Amino acid sequence: MNPDFSIEFFPPQTPEGAEKLKAERALLARLNPDFFSVTYGAGGSTRERTFNVIREIAAEGHLAVPHLSCIGASRADIRVMLADFKTANIRRLVALRGDLSSGMADMGELRHANELVEFIRAETGDWFHIDVAAYPEWHPQAKSPVDDLQNFARKVKSGADGAITQYFYNADAYFRFVDEAQKLGVTIPVVPGIMPINNFSRLARFSDACGAEIPRWLRKKIESYGDDTASIRAYGIEVVSELCRRLLQSGAPGLHFYSMNQSALITQILARISGDRA
Repeated sequence: MNPDFSIEFFPPQTPEGAEKLKAERALLARLNPDFFSVTYGAGGSTRERTFNVIREIAAEGHLAVPHLSCIGASRADIRVMLADFKTANIRRLVALRGDLSSGMADMGELRHANELVEFIRAETGDWFHIDVAAYPEWHPQAKSPVDDLQNFARKVKSGADGAITQYFYNADAYFRFVDEAQKLGVTIPVVPGIMPINNFSRLARFSDACGAEIPRWLRKKIESYGDDTASIRAYGIEVVSELCRRLLQSGAPGLHFYSMNQSALITQILARISGDRA
């Protein structure tokens, strides 16, 4: 059986961005992903835009998977969104705690992802396949690695069907995380999140903020290219392709690509590893 393969988008802010995403999505659709997911902004700030993109993806004949976060939302808010998803025949979603948007003070009625998963199950039974987030290099707000693992196991035991990880560039971190989660009774598939390397300075800033480590050897090698964007992208494709190969060959159940609404790098990476997915 082939491993799963999925691609994540974020909802565009402008009509121009929406048109660009349609074009990029059409190119990625040729790769036959299992599903396209769409992120959900802090505090529900992209709620309508997320749902609009989900509707477009579904209308194009693809499996559309919305993200849903609970921070800043009431149970009534979430109940309405779940009803909207069911009406649109959405059968899978990614359940997240989420972040408060800037200036927002109300944390909402559900404070943690496990509470959101429990609520979804109580409201909708088995209608949805629910994926949750996992952090092989630990959530930046976790008190300790042990606490983070226990939080993950709590989400799973609340009714999750699968998990998608934060991106990483150290395969050992992923395998160590999966092994330790299994010791806590976690048996669901944990799909690695993959971030292609395009704009390295932006990636480095984001990685520092979200707790995803860029190994020293990788950072130094890319820094040695200076402003040579073509060399950075070529090397990034090589590194990420090898990461994907190792993950799949060692038993990872699939790959989930963070596309940043761009198709070129994912297309090239998958072309390199296509033999491993056959």
